[in-house]
Amino acid sequence: MNKQILFIAFSLITFCSLGQNKFTIEEVIDRARAQSPASKRTETTKETKYWQYRTFRAGYNPQLAISGNAPSYNQNFAQVIQPDGTRLFQPINQTNSFANLGLLQPIRWTGGMISANTNFNFFNDISRTQSSWNGNILNIRLDQPVYSYNPYKWDRRTEPLRYEESKREFVEQLEAISQNAADLFFQVIRAQIDEQIATFNLANNDTIFKIEQGRYNIGTTSQDKLLQVELQLLRSRQDVAQAKINIQNSSLLLRIYLGLKDDESFELTLPENLPSFTMNLEEALTYARKNRAAYIAFERRRIEADREVARARGGRLNNATVSASYGLNNVGLVINDLYRNPQQQQQFNLSFSIPVFNWGRNKASMNTAFANKKLNDFIIAQDEINTDQEIITQVRQFDLLRLQIEITKKSDEVARERYNVAQNRYLIGKIDITNLNIALREKDDAKRSYVEALRSFWTSYFNLRRLTLFDFTSGTLLYNPEK
Repeated sequence: MNKQILFIAFSLITFCSLGQNKFTIEEVIDRARAQSPASKRTETTKETKYWQYRTFRAGYNPQLAISGNAPSYNQNFAQVIQPDGTRLFQPINQTNSFANLGLLQPIRWTGGMISANTNFNFFNDISRTQSSWNGNILNIRLDQPVYSYNPYKWDRRTEPLRYEESKREFVEQLEAISQNAADLFFQVIRAQIDEQIATFNLANNDTIFKIEQGRYNIGTTSQDKLLQVELQLLRSRQDVAQAKINIQNSSLLLRIYLGLKDDESFELTLPENLPSFTMNLEEALTYARKNRAAYIAFERRRIEADREVARARGGRLNNATVSASYGLNNVGLVINDLYRNPQQQQQFNLSFSIPVFNWGRNKASMNTAFANKKLNDFIIAQDEINTDQEIITQVRQFDLLRLQIEITKKSDEVARERYNVAQNRYLIGKIDITNLNIALREKDDAKRSYVEALRSFWTSYFNLRRLTLFDFTSGTLLYNPEK
């Protein structure tokens, strides 16, 4: 009979374990980085930044474009002034077609544009049965702004930095996902521990209540102590109910963050084996300054401030542009006539708009740009200090966190042993229920403190990885600039 009971119990345990997954903190983090909605958003952002950089690079390449209009048809009356000054309205019935093939190339060093074009224009007067062709066999044109802001020059300095910054931000975001997953992991662990504590306390208080009832019946305890134990039992039942709600809520948050299915249950394992590594402050600062996106952003922001000064300086001479073109064109009744003895076509134009007196507008614009650059330098300097300080604080915390784990772990062991002693003394009547409850509360608080110390260590560990982009456990870089 006993063997049958053991077999049934073993079968039930095995069945339950098949439907529930046990996850370590490493497995939870791997799932979060691979399949969570946050990781997918991060991956999409990385892809968007890549194509933005490709768009910037493509802007410097030549562009071949064809433009024109399909045959446009026009039938109406046109006003024609006669030699004697009178006006005569003549009927017109015409079609007109135009096509242009152009090759455009921006000049990154000067901000100009050079283009090569060939175009054809066909005119047909339907009423008079007349048609003609007009076209530029070849036309080379240069448009060059004079003493103006060159966006190509500044984009070449900022956009590669922005792209490099985005690649490092991607790795930092993955580490932030690891940190968030670890925090949610410990929320579930804390809820599991609270449920275990509440269940244990309920069973323990139920036993104590029965003992106190027996003592009350034989007159060895007072009604006040019996009621105190009964009240403690009722609170234990309430704690169990609340603990079940908390574990459901925290598990749901973790499940949503990991992208798990609603019917996929899991149980978490307390990560008591800590990663072993040594580090010093200067080493952490060196890795951070070399790898983090923030330090790339500091350089980019300085260049952008210089760019705004250049934009203000270039805006003092409005719309000054030199345009020159050279080509061959011709007219004819058929398209082949355009290639017979084409004529030269030359054009040069200098257009400008110079403000003679604008009541200090240019001076104010320049001074504003210089003031913004000065302010930007101050802000960046402060941001660099804050970033370094964040790393310094995190590094200095680690020794304290390890010490805190050792202390809270030892406290947990001592509190459990003390409670066992207090429980035995209570059973033999050496201490009252008040002292037993104090020992119970200290045992529970010690366990929660130990779990909280582990949570602080693990979240700080992944935060340090995010701040330095360096894995101190394996001694490897989390970001490789060459890839």
